[in-house]
Amino acid sequence: MLDRIQHFFQQALADPGTGDTSAPTLELATAALLFEVARADYHLDERELSLLRDQLGRHFALAPDALDELMRLAREEAEQAVDHYQFVSLIKQHYGYPERCGLVRMMWTLALADGESHHLEEHRIRRLAELLHVGHSDFIRAKLQAQAVAGER
Repeated sequence: MLDRIQHFFQQALADPGTGDTSAPTLELATAALLFEVARADYHLDERELSLLRDQLGRHFALAPDALDELMRLAREEAEQAVDHYQFVSLIKQHYGYPERCGLVRMMWTLALADGESHHLEEHRIRRLAELLHVGHSDFIRAKLQAQAVAGER
């Protein structure tokens, strides 16, 4: 399964001149963690899925076909993963602290997309923020920023 995922991203997303395969894997890890947040409350709301698609498209500047495949693979990975170690370790390895805080802010924005703050989503984001070594004050700051944006809608 991982070989198939890497092969897809090497062809569809990686710059052929670099030969670097870590960035595409990082994209899948990021998408899988975001998908985990979207499904944390056991309900996949269309608003959350739409926002997730928009977030990934903007964050990674993906073409529609590549974005569709990333969404499909992220859903598979999130549903099959027994833990988040493989995703979190890649992100910690390649994202600096500000990028990890930005990812937590994306998680909060996604969790609030359906107009409710569910305790299971908050728990999942809190746990992922801890695993990503994002400090509590930055976790709260990301939540407040996402709430302010959600309140403007």
